[in-house]
Amino acid sequence: MEWSALPEPVRQRLAEIAASALPDLSTGDLPAPVRPVARFAPAKRVRVGAAVLVGALRDSAPFRTAVIEWARARRPELLDTATADPTAAAAAGVLLGGPAADEQLAEVARRAGDAQLRAERDAAVARAERLHSENHALRQELAEARDGEQRAGAAAEAEAERLRGRLREQGVRLRRALDEAERAGSEGDAERDELRRALAVAGDERDRERERAEAEGRRAERAVAGADAARQAVREARAADEVRLMLLVDTLSGAVTGLRRELALGDEAAGPRPGDLVRGASAPDPSGSRVEDTAALDRLLALPSVHVIVDGYNVTKTGYPELTLSAQRDRLAGQLAALAARTTAEVSVVFDGAGVVAVPTGGPRGVRVLFSDPGVLADDVIRAMVAAEPEGRPVVVATSDLAVADSVRRRGAHPVPSAVLLARLTRI
Repeated sequence: MEWSALPEPVRQRLAEIAASALPDLSTGDLPAPVRPVARFAPAKRVRVGAAVLVGALRDSAPFRTAVIEWARARRPELLDTATADPTAAAAAGVLLGGPAADEQLAEVARRAGDAQLRAERDAAVARAERLHSENHALRQELAEARDGEQRAGAAAEAEAERLRGRLREQGVRLRRALDEAERAGSEGDAERDELRRALAVAGDERDRERERAEAEGRRAERAVAGADAARQAVREARAADEVRLMLLVDTLSGAVTGLRRELALGDEAAGPRPGDLVRGASAPDPSGSRVEDTAALDRLLALPSVHVIVDGYNVTKTGYPELTLSAQRDRLAGQLAALAARTTAEVSVVFDGAGVVAVPTGGPRGVRVLFSDPGVLADDVIRAMVAAEPEGRPVVVATSDLAVADSVRRRGAHPVPSAVLLARLTRI
């Protein structure tokens, strides 16, 4: 019988028997390694000193004999090799050295192996069930992700189709503008040709008048060659003809100058127009002007292709600060959707993204709802949107932030105080 090959349950049983006997044994019966274990608390003797106790039973015959004598006197059931408990019977057989000890140990080892296999099987089944559950959850997440991807793709395709429509519309407008410019250029060329012909006719008429005057002078001089009065009459007639010719030339020159100024012929050398020289008045500032009432806002909303950009929290905290941030966003988005439905304006609202737990996946129809990225302010997003608009498109920015209003005004946008926008939204 090999003590090193004892099943763990048998080793544990032997350690418990030895630990129970320690208080009743004399110090002389205890091997030196066991004496410190005897001073432990009863619960600690087996937990800490099991290896020492089993080793002492194996190596010290006096200690093993003392434990057997103690069991016979105090706990004879511990030495019953015929008990129904295989572990207890095997431990008693090992302690007594009976012939059936090897068979009992084999039975305990077999049962321990079966128990371990059952535990491993149960652990494997539990792990398989957990993996099956995780696999099912991952399949559900994958299906949800695919649905989200399909919805995002459909939304992107719809947005691309809308942008393509706008591009086609802008192309039609550009073609019309180019056609009108070409027609205007053709009309200008025709008028220039007409002016050149008028100048040529006027020059020919002047030359004919001059030749006629010279011919009449010569005839007059020949008719009254010797008379001073006749010569004076000829000089006066010639002077009158020259005056008439000069008046005609000045009239034609004035008409040519007026036509050139009216048709904007030539380059900037033509000089300022008469209307540019009027004193006491000045041209308006070409940059965006601030809107102070709802009537002015209505006029801007009626402009074609106008883009309304709203500083989200600046407006909501002005209008209804008592609501939660989520309720503020929902209320403003709903009001802006009603405004977009009643006008042809493109409407965008920008919120600060910091502190938002879950960004909504979409907004109301007709309203573009944007959240700034981490580390980016909504004010900077608004400035970037204004800068991205093509020159000449009307842009309205609803904010009471003076720094934002000044910066977008310099880019040609029309800043509107939050209170004015809120007053307009309450009329819907």
